[in-house]
Amino acid sequence: MALQFTREEHLARIAAARARLQQESLDALLIFAQESHYYLTGFDTNGYVFFQCAVLKADGSSIVLLTRKPDFAGARITSIIEDIRIWYDAEGANPARDLKALLTELGLEGKRVGIEMSTYGLTAANYELVRCELEGWCRLSDGSGIVRGLRLVKSPAEIAYVRQAADLADRALKAMIETAGPGVFEGDIQAAGQATIFRGGGDPAASGPVLGSGERALLIRNSTGLRQLDPVDQLTMEFAGVYRRYHACLMRTVAIGSHGDYQQRMFDATRDALLAMTGAARPGEPLGRIDEAHRRIYDAAGFEHARMAACGYSLGATYRPNWMDTPPMLYAGNPTIARPGMILFLHAILIDPPAGFAMSAGHTVLIKEQGCEVLSHAPLEYRVCNGRGWRSAVL
Repeated sequence: MALQFTREEHLARIAAARARLQQESLDALLIFAQESHYYLTGFDTNGYVFFQCAVLKADGSSIVLLTRKPDFAGARITSIIEDIRIWYDAEGANPARDLKALLTELGLEGKRVGIEMSTYGLTAANYELVRCELEGWCRLSDGSGIVRGLRLVKSPAEIAYVRQAADLADRALKAMIETAGPGVFEGDIQAAGQATIFRGGGDPAASGPVLGSGERALLIRNSTGLRQLDPVDQLTMEFAGVYRRYHACLMRTVAIGSHGDYQQRMFDATRDALLAMTGAARPGEPLGRIDEAHRRIYDAAGFEHARMAACGYSLGATYRPNWMDTPPMLYAGNPTIARPGMILFLHAILIDPPAGFAMSAGHTVLIKEQGCEVLSHAPLEYRVCNGRGWRSAVL
């Protein structure tokens, strides 16, 4: 069995999930989120893109998994699940009928059953299959927050994995900055970072990486069409170090060849905003305070027109297509209270299309008993890459 956590830790997580079910007067939970499968049982797969559901009852009975044949061995090897049922591909196959038969066997007819709806593991089409089969047979209720709420605060074992992910991200950033320079192909820069992560024992990220130069430096989204850097250019890099599916993100915009006064002003405000945001990430405080600090610094510096409406989000062990482990997002007014053990990605981003410039900086933090800890050791400075190494930008 290839577990990434001890069996005892998984059993404790399952017990906590059952307690949540009982608090919400639910008899069972239909688990469709792959993150929930991994967190509760260790089950690690991308087979969630089809139809895959685990049933957790509140009464203490074992978890039962319904999946496809290609994931049977994976469930046996990577998880503590012992009862695995198979639905088979066929013309007109309806796995929701197999699920209803399983729920009948488990005595859930007429019961109140939670279902994880806010997940990429349950498409609208598959939800409609489930709804049609179970409507009037049991009482379905949205249970998306049950396991999600438990996952927000990381255990010491999870935090250890995030620290390893942050170290991989630091090393990847160094490799990319050392590779970047005038005339360099973006693909070589990206390859330098990803090779560093993989050689360090890391995993592919659940999204990204984002890397773009020229006008594509303004996108802050992954897009196709890699290019060679101009003699004077800008380069935005946003990526995650990943270890055992746990993500630690970094973000930087660097200058290529040289830079100007406006870019320096953008960086100075971005650095100050990120430092203020980091200071606002404190236990017992609403997460919205982080974005309030972000807005205050940028707006005072005259960049209200170029900043974002949110400044980060929670991170954890996630699967494609998204490394953002949300909710929560970091936006002004978010009442969610920061608690020790939360992992947050804080990003300060300016996008100014009329000027043609972008600027960004971001790092991953751990909420602690007092304040927060920045998990990255990468310097927070504006760098000019010239193909012969790099230098800090000083005007």
